[in-house]
Amino acid sequence: MYKLDNLKKSIRKGQVYRREDLAKSSKSIDRDLAILVQEGSLKKLAQGLYYAPKKTVFGDSVPEEIDVIKKYLKGDDFLITSPNYYNSIGLGTTQLYNSKSIYNHKKHEDVKLGNKVYQFRRKSKFPKQLSSEYLVIDLLNNLKSLEEDEQTLLHNLKSRVQQFNKELLKKNAARYGSIKAKKIINELV
Repeated sequence: MYKLDNLKKSIRKGQVYRREDLAKSSKSIDRDLAILVQEGSLKKLAQGLYYAPKKTVFGDSVPEEIDVIKKYLKGDDFLITSPNYYNSIGLGTTQLYNSKSIYNHKKHEDVKLGNKVYQFRRKSKFPKQLSSEYLVIDLLNNLKSLEEDEQTLLHNLKSRVQQFNKELLKKNAARYGSIKAKKIINELV
């Protein structure tokens, strides 16, 4: 019987792997990966992307979202965002969306990773982490694509602009805002 010992030794439970990460531990990587997927030692997340599940009392664990995205993009220069995050800034958004956008510098495509579809969006600039002020700008940038009443959101922003740090709003608008977002913020602040 064919031995997979070298490859199995290089796999750690809970880790996400690209095919090329595992190729150095196998002379026939595609055959070996197929065997490991069939026996359940690995789960295929996407073409060339695998996860070694940890066994729990509830079954196989799922990989950490951030680990999957890091491995897919081959780096950590990205920002995870979603229209659902707008609900946290108090401007009256009420809809729930089944989507996440991954702002990055490499890819612009919708990709299924595991059982989730991510919208990878190439952006020239984005912050390292989310803030309320950035979410306001991101909401304004994406206003047309939201299932919300645009006029109500703009009215709510106008009446609640005091709850945000005005300097950060201006900086975020200047750095990350569309022409329309910059104009709205300049009129309000």
